[in-house]
Amino acid sequence: MKYCKNIYEKLVSFTQKLDNLLLLLVRLVLAYGFFNPAKMKWQNIDGIASWFESLNYPLPLLNAYLAAITEGLGVVLLLLGLGARIISLPLIFVMLVTIFTVHISNGFEAGDNGFEIPLYYLLLLLVVLVHGAGKYSLDGLLKKR
Repeated sequence: MKYCKNIYEKLVSFTQKLDNLLLLLVRLVLAYGFFNPAKMKWQNIDGIASWFESLNYPLPLLNAYLAAITEGLGVVLLLLGLGARIISLPLIFVMLVTIFTVHISNGFEAGDNGFEIPLYYLLLLLVVLVHGAGKYSLDGLLKKR
């Protein structure tokens, strides 16, 4: 039993050293994931507004701009690890709106345009909100000073 406990303690010690690397990877994956949707919105903001109108969003053009700004800013801030907790909040809101207005009626499966992928993004954003950007970030650099 003592042998198992030692192995477990070594595993815990090793994985705790990876927490900042994991936070960096989470931020990079999120930034990459928001890049194309943000780019798509900026390339066709009127089309996005029309789509939002078909989904009965209030003020569709304003909401198209808000979503595009939030996602674009999210890409930059998550890449830099600057204000990561702050930008996570509006991105979480965007994911909740996306889940409940676009995907939930299709069920869970990503292959059926369900809410699986937006849910994963939501969970990763919650990780950043709770744990911050980590040591490998501008937030981490500023925290040292």
